[in-house]
Amino acid sequence: MRVEEVAGHARPILDEVERVVIGKREALELVLMGMLADGHVLIDDYPGLAKTLIARSFAQVTEMRFTRIQFTPDLMPADVTGSSIYNQRTSDFEFRPGPIFTNLLLADEINRTPPKTQAALLEAMQERQVTVEGETRPLAPPFLVLATQNPIEYEGTYPLPEAQLDRFLLRLSIGYPGRLDEVKVLDRRIERRSDETKLEPVIDAAGLLEMQRAIEDVHVSEPIQLYIVDLVAATRESPRAQVGASPRGSLALMKLARCRAALAGRDFVTPEDVKAVAVPALAHRISLRPELWVQQISGEDVVREILETVPTPPAETAEAGR
Repeated sequence: MRVEEVAGHARPILDEVERVVIGKREALELVLMGMLADGHVLIDDYPGLAKTLIARSFAQVTEMRFTRIQFTPDLMPADVTGSSIYNQRTSDFEFRPGPIFTNLLLADEINRTPPKTQAALLEAMQERQVTVEGETRPLAPPFLVLATQNPIEYEGTYPLPEAQLDRFLLRLSIGYPGRLDEVKVLDRRIERRSDETKLEPVIDAAGLLEMQRAIEDVHVSEPIQLYIVDLVAATRESPRAQVGASPRGSLALMKLARCRAALAGRDFVTPEDVKAVAVPALAHRISLRPELWVQQISGEDVVREILETVPTPPAETAEAGR
């Protein structure tokens, strides 16, 4: 698949998902960009804003195997990865794979489970493999984690450690729908006469892998690379940040900018592509100084401030070196 064809496949995918997730095209594009960049997505928002529905819908339209894990305080690592069970017929232990052996894993309310169970997800997210009882088992591609967490009701929750937050390619929130969009939600429910919606497959898992490979052909010029590095370096130098984004943040920013260019039908990245994905790619990688929590300053505020201060390269440099 060529880069120019990615946009042609992405549009019907988004159109089909938007049949049930109405008026949230920008958020859906970010989720799809995360999938095309072969990364994991964290959705941080209030209950009832279609977080679970988004994951299930993308799994349906891309014909990927889908598994949902409801993270709870009593969830054990073996409940995620699987374990060996003694088989009386064969008089031997056999491995029973856990729900992590899938293509798209919905980790629902990931911050409600203890760190030991969260850590069971860590190796799978980064290494695309699971180690159980000393034996390592690879996870078949594509393997994508779409995790959700609720920003209210902190009692009984276990905040994600910085190391695991950094494993998510991007973090986003969905937000409440507009008035007319919410009326559309009611309208379509009346038309369906059912809560369930059947979405039509647009592409299969193999097609998604082809789209991922096509993203690698999107050109990133040297001036754009320097701009990305300067933005990330500015998060480390910001007086508001205790710890800034690591080089993994630079890679995430480049990957998402490439995906945005491909969705726009271009085979090169522009400064506007980088700016458009900077907040979801970098904000969750910044640890703020404790005194700023009282002032309700967020990582998003820091990234937006940096975007205004770091010089933007001229647009004509985007195609340099092609």
